[in-house]
Amino acid sequence: MGGEIVLLMLAFLLVLILMGVHIGVALALSSGTGVYIMFQGNTEAALSIMSNTAYEAIRKDVFVVIPLFVLMGDFIWRSGAAGDLYRMCNRALRRLPGRLAIATIAGNTVFAAVTGVSIASAAAFSRIAYPEMMRLGYKQSFALGAVARSACLGMLIPPSVLLIVWAILTELSVGALFVAGIIPGLLLALLFSIYVIAAAIIKPEIAPAYDAPLTKPSPTERRSEMIGGIGILGLIILVIGGIWAGFFTPTEAAAFGVVAAMVIGVIKGMRGAEILESMYQAGRTTAPIMFLLIAAQMYSRLLALGGGVNYIQDLFMQSNLSPVMVILVMTLIWLILGMLIDSVSIILLTVPIFAPMAMALGYDPIAFAIFGILVIEAGLLSPPFGLLVYTVKGSVPDPTATLKMIFAGSFPYFLLILVAAFIVLMIPSLSTYLPNLII
Repeated sequence: MGGEIVLLMLAFLLVLILMGVHIGVALALSSGTGVYIMFQGNTEAALSIMSNTAYEAIRKDVFVVIPLFVLMGDFIWRSGAAGDLYRMCNRALRRLPGRLAIATIAGNTVFAAVTGVSIASAAAFSRIAYPEMMRLGYKQSFALGAVARSACLGMLIPPSVLLIVWAILTELSVGALFVAGIIPGLLLALLFSIYVIAAAIIKPEIAPAYDAPLTKPSPTERRSEMIGGIGILGLIILVIGGIWAGFFTPTEAAAFGVVAAMVIGVIKGMRGAEILESMYQAGRTTAPIMFLLIAAQMYSRLLALGGGVNYIQDLFMQSNLSPVMVILVMTLIWLILGMLIDSVSIILLTVPIFAPMAMALGYDPIAFAIFGILVIEAGLLSPPFGLLVYTVKGSVPDPTATLKMIFAGSFPYFLLILVAAFIVLMIPSLSTYLPNLII
């Protein structure tokens, strides 16, 4: 009976989402209703279970990681260090075809290591990289696609909010998932760069093969770039290196990272008002995520009480689908959901069901986590939701940049992300090598 109730509540949940109900409210309503039915209308018992679940959901210290990493990224973004990093990458890559697009990818790759969300990367590089590419004659859709898609690296390269949420739901180590994302993240950046170089060589009109000569920076500009660029690299070594070497837990690394990022910001000219605004913005970003996590824990409790995971797993097994077909079905569900809701919500809805199924099929839990994050990343630019598309559209200082152009320019990158996802799934050592090395 419990399995049937779980399926009924899943259907109820989907109906609520399609009706436009906020995903957190929909999760809480369907979970509470399901538990109420399971306890045969005993309101007191149902409310007791739900309230205890909500309390337990946010009392773990691991949740401190989310606002701290978001705040660290916001400090770096507001300080202007992202622009410094971009200009340094631009000069370092001056001999490559499509230099500015590759500098955007390289800048996003490094910037991703100090911010846990792709939105910050998309907003920053839309204002920094896009105008410069347009000035030098890049095709508009190609420039928009490079900015939007490379921002997705922020969801894979640690510290990533998606990796943190996945770790919390599956009880995997946050630190292990962080280092697991490094090699796949670099692989994805490499695939993006190869595509840009190939496109610039085959069709020079979309990305000038060799851009105009670089102007020599003034001493003041060079000093600013050194502070910003080296500051970001030092921050990466402090946070990721500290976790990797075992000096810090992820929570401790996030706290040290915030202090170091604030120091960089102050040196770059940030003052009290901007620091306070960063704190407010981190709160505005984190509060909805925390509410979603509480609702997701209620949803997970419903699945546990009703034996939902085993029930759905048995349905898949009885369908005689091969493990590959099950993975393809999961991928299709993730991509469809990516057209409708945001990435955190997709993880909260599907991972409590998909992760145990993948383990039962013999897939490594860490490799499957990175695979899932990559596929969900692909959904960030899937129409009609395309969160990053709308971020880029709202951030580029060009009214002629349309949503259609951004979607068209990002499609090759969409395919490359799926390629990288299946490479990770077929070669799990790409994601498990570093975690196994430090354990």
